[in-house]
Amino acid sequence: MAKAYWVARVDVSDPDAYKKYIEANAEAFRAYGARFIVRGGRFECKEGAARQRNVVIEFDSYEKAVACYESEAYAYAKSLRASHAVSDLVIVEGYDGPQP
Repeated sequence: MAKAYWVARVDVSDPDAYKKYIEANAEAFRAYGARFIVRGGRFECKEGAARQRNVVIEFDSYEKAVACYESEAYAYAKSLRASHAVSDLVIVEGYDGPQP
């Protein structure tokens, strides 16, 4: 079964308040087996527009990735982020087919 990923791009307007979101989202991420692949770090935007932070989170399945986003625990965390950051987030199923 293919894994799934949250791919998020975030602009943070209040880093101190954003830390509360990071603390709160840990509960949902633990419950759904999330694993950070990318969490901030250096980057270069080669095409399109960039945001300050890039995050990629891996889940064992698409269903778990969606369930985590829709969970009460994540809804609470997201409410802490709402007025302190602007983000784009997609949930995408991974590819486990043949490679070139």
